[in-house]
Amino acid sequence: MTDFEQNNSTTAPVVACQGVQRIYQQDTVPVYALRGADLTINAGEFVSLAGPSGSGKSTLLNVIGGLDGFDAGRVVVGGVNLGGLNAAELAEMRLRNVGFVFQAYNLIPVLTARENVEFILQLQGTPSQERRDRANAALQRLGLGDLGDRRPGELSGGQQQRVAIARAIVTEPVLLLADEPTANLDSKTTEELLGLLRDLNQQQGMTIVTATHDPIVMGYTSRQVAMLDGEIHQDSASAD
Repeated sequence: MTDFEQNNSTTAPVVACQGVQRIYQQDTVPVYALRGADLTINAGEFVSLAGPSGSGKSTLLNVIGGLDGFDAGRVVVGGVNLGGLNAAELAEMRLRNVGFVFQAYNLIPVLTARENVEFILQLQGTPSQERRDRANAALQRLGLGDLGDRRPGELSGGQQQRVAIARAIVTEPVLLLADEPTANLDSKTTEELLGLLRDLNQQQGMTIVTATHDPIVMGYTSRQVAMLDGEIHQDSASAD
């Protein structure tokens, strides 16, 4: 059992960010992508980080997922302080405890849909038959049970994104992060995909955070966090 799993608690917040700053250098001038962001997300929430381009929503999502570092503040995910992890430990945390869905799908083109879903399990050292069984079950859950042998190029955009979601949830992560997951999809496919995410949240209790600027996506989430200029501008949770 990893330190992450040992520290995870059903009562503690899944995500706790305090005073998080992320600073980039542009021609020796500091540019603040995050300006002291504070955010707490509890188990079972479906949260959208919303805002225009440059608002900091994707940066905050990447910081929470351990894909991007931060320069000040504190980030705790599943009871573990990410600031205390080295690169190898961050990679292990991402592999075992966070699922990622990106707008570009990021599927491996030479692998079948099933093999793409199995890949992360292979990295975890899961035995081959168990990998196959779990990948098939994840694809079935996403309505792709009969498409497991097709490669990404033989699938529609919506089907590819479903494969990406199956890959993200096959490890049963503590947290699912989605960065503009519907950006490349038409409106009908967007509604179908968002319905699937809502079902995962409501029926499976999965904690989901998505970065978006799309009002349709925000309408499916139970909590909307608006960002502007690297700060939390408004949080619908405060109105409850």
